[in-house]
Amino acid sequence: MCTILAITNELNVAFQKKEQDIANAMILVRVAKDRLQLLREKGWASLIDEVSKFCIKYDILIPNFDEPYVILGISRRRVAECNFFHHYHAVVLCKIIDWQFQELNNRFDEVTTELLLGVAYLNPVNVFQVFDIDKILRLVKLYPDDFDKYSIVDLHFQLENYIVDVRDHDKRFFDLKGLGDLSKKLVETKKHETYPLVFRLVKFALLLPVATATVERAFSAMKLIKTDLRNRMDDELLSGCLVPYIEKELFSNISNEAIMNTFQNMKTRRGEL
Repeated sequence: MCTILAITNELNVAFQKKEQDIANAMILVRVAKDRLQLLREKGWASLIDEVSKFCIKYDILIPNFDEPYVILGISRRRVAECNFFHHYHAVVLCKIIDWQFQELNNRFDEVTTELLLGVAYLNPVNVFQVFDIDKILRLVKLYPDDFDKYSIVDLHFQLENYIVDVRDHDKRFFDLKGLGDLSKKLVETKKHETYPLVFRLVKFALLLPVATATVERAFSAMKLIKTDLRNRMDDELLSGCLVPYIEKELFSNISNEAIMNTFQNMKTRRGEL
């Protein structure tokens, strides 16, 4: 397990950094998959050698891998279905690796990869060093409701003018630290009016990580709010319970008096809170 976690450690660290490391992080996803596959196919011998040295060092009994494996709690009179080798290799090691593969594939499918790379290539760090029009346009094609085929053509020309403008001529864009700074600078310099489609794309790139995290938080909260004891909640009540639970920081600044006054003003009631 330590070996598998070590393979994905660099990937975890990369995704905790800012968006300028997303491109490298997506490369690390492929690296992690390749190393996991190599461990699955050829890593058994070296892994067993390492584990055996550990067992000898701490005086731990090493099983004979040719002996039948008996599950704890099952009568030894029953015929064993496999030996120790099959159990630890196929049932334990390969199964854990397959779980890791499944998690990586679910988290980083083709659409997610294109989204993350599109965000990364918009980043203004190091004077737009990683800017790539073709890869940014792949991100745009994932939003057909916001960018039709005519808008994509216009965006392509805007991106060509935009990158020459901000990278080669306008020094106000030379020291930006992220997409947030880029968005502010576009508004300050009125370039959001000159390149409206580029500005729309930057806003999408800013909203994407927040929206994804909010959806995950909403589903996690739903498991706590809508339990088996109250699974007949209507949509309005469920929404009313979920929003304050998810946005705790925002609602903590609202006084109880304001909540009671709002509730009281919704309609005439016999009693007052």
